[in-house]
Amino acid sequence: METVYEGVWLHEVLKKAGVPQGSELRGKALASYVLAEAQDGYQVVFSLAELDPSFIDNEILLADSANGKPLSGAQGWFRLITSKDKPGARSVRLLTKLEVVQLRK
Repeated sequence: METVYEGVWLHEVLKKAGVPQGSELRGKALASYVLAEAQDGYQVVFSLAELDPSFIDNEILLADSANGKPLSGAQGWFRLITSKDKPGARSVRLLTKLEVVQLRK
């Protein structure tokens, strides 16, 4: 049986947090990334451009429920669903932290 996850698009969460998107995503902002961290210390990185639907067709879901029920247990309260990644290695379960980081040279 296929699991149906529900939640909000990660780019919408970033927009509400004031992260540059669309025409604002240029220059130094393009050297920024989102670090997603799980309760067990597992970490993955996404560039801001790959999270912006105006750059690439790859929406990532910040899920809080599956098959109509709130996530819990081994899933944690939140999970990132990266449906277009071929391996599922960046679908982070037990998600506890999202941090926007700008690279500096």
